[in-house]
Amino acid sequence: MFRPSHSLTVGNAKVTLEEGLRAIAGGETEIDLSDVVAVDSAAVATLLAWQCAALNQGHSLHFSSLPANLESLIDLYGVTELLSPATVVVAASTQANTQHH
Repeated sequence: MFRPSHSLTVGNAKVTLEEGLRAIAGGETEIDLSDVVAVDSAAVATLLAWQCAALNQGHSLHFSSLPANLESLIDLYGVTELLSPATVVVAASTQANTQHH
């Protein structure tokens, strides 16, 4: 399980993004955000990039222990469904069906 540090902001998003992408490339399917306390919009972008990377590998990604401030940002940007594993599976199935027709 990949576990980012206490901060996921514009100041460290690039490094954290790359660490997470390496973990996902290695087969990781869960990211534990219980240590994260400081976030900004870069955190939302990072989670979306991780989810996209997992989807591109045919996996769904689960985010656990989201801090309340990050949940608020995710809701504010209207991307809650994009970060849900069930939605990713449905989206992958819909995309595959669309490509075959």
